[in-house]
Amino acid sequence: MGKILMKGNEAMAEAAIRAGCEAYYGYPITPQTEVLEYMARRMPRLGRVFVQAESELAAVNMVYGAACAGARAMTSTSSPGFSLMQEGISYIVCSELPAVIVNVMRGGPGLGNIQPAQGDYNQMVRGGGHGDYHPIVLAPSTVQETVDHVILAFDLAEAYRTVVMIIADGMIGQIMEPVELPELREPVRQERDYSLRGCVGREKRIITSLYLGGPSLQKVNDRIQARLAQIVAREQRWETFSCEDAEVVIVAFGTAARIAKTAIRQARAQGIKAGLFRPITVYPYPYDALAEESAGKKLLVFELNAGQMLEDVRLAVCGSVPISFFGKTGGVVPLPEDVLEEIKALSG
Repeated sequence: MGKILMKGNEAMAEAAIRAGCEAYYGYPITPQTEVLEYMARRMPRLGRVFVQAESELAAVNMVYGAACAGARAMTSTSSPGFSLMQEGISYIVCSELPAVIVNVMRGGPGLGNIQPAQGDYNQMVRGGGHGDYHPIVLAPSTVQETVDHVILAFDLAEAYRTVVMIIADGMIGQIMEPVELPELREPVRQERDYSLRGCVGREKRIITSLYLGGPSLQKVNDRIQARLAQIVAREQRWETFSCEDAEVVIVAFGTAARIAKTAIRQARAQGIKAGLFRPITVYPYPYDALAEESAGKKLLVFELNAGQMLEDVRLAVCGSVPISFFGKTGGVVPLPEDVLEEIKALSG
């Protein structure tokens, strides 16, 4: 199958369908509403479940219920809606269930605006809800990557029985680019040792996130932490661009990384040796890879926020190299020329 031109939001929806998503529950909020609209058209035609919930709280708890039944389930939202989902996400993680959540970020805090931003980084990467957990968080920078990451998200969610999230933004959700889609995968409801399908002929199963005794909740937390250790060891992903001889390395993810690549090309054309380190998984964060790539270089952290990933970059290098920061908030998206000026200032 050749490439077709698709909007980012619609590409993520189609990718979920082709990954065998059985059930989608969502609530409209700009700039991700096209995901919901696309699912509303496609899912019923395929005999799958689509529900426009009454709120984001309802949507995430419907995902919880579908995951209990062993279904591949997904929701999508944007920043204020994602805030409302935090309690439900914490329930899903403690219940050790797989689920996929897409957050197409917008400017904040509060209701903010509908412009693209990256201000939800801490909320997504640090867990967001209460308790000791981290979701796997994938950060696409192109529409093709949104397709690839959504498909990967379902597989990772099931492999580790956890929540996997896509951290996109309004620009990636709204732009149109050519994408190559995989073949349609029909949903296959595998029998899992935790799923609720009726208990005739076997011991009953109980899925819960409520453990009144400390030792029993400790056991659940131990299992979650053991899985996180496996995830950290196996699932780190990143990209480098023109880093081999770079003197200044920009660290950026998502849309910011796209802007940075253009700025780096402009810098190279002017004889300035610049490169890019792009984390693809912002959890687990590729600390060791960044530390190795940044040795002897100057770092410029570039984000569409006030410096949230900056903390992870500092942890990676442990003060061994100088770090500068350039960011915009409130949905303001700088031009590559703005980033180029920051590169020039660092290059001396």
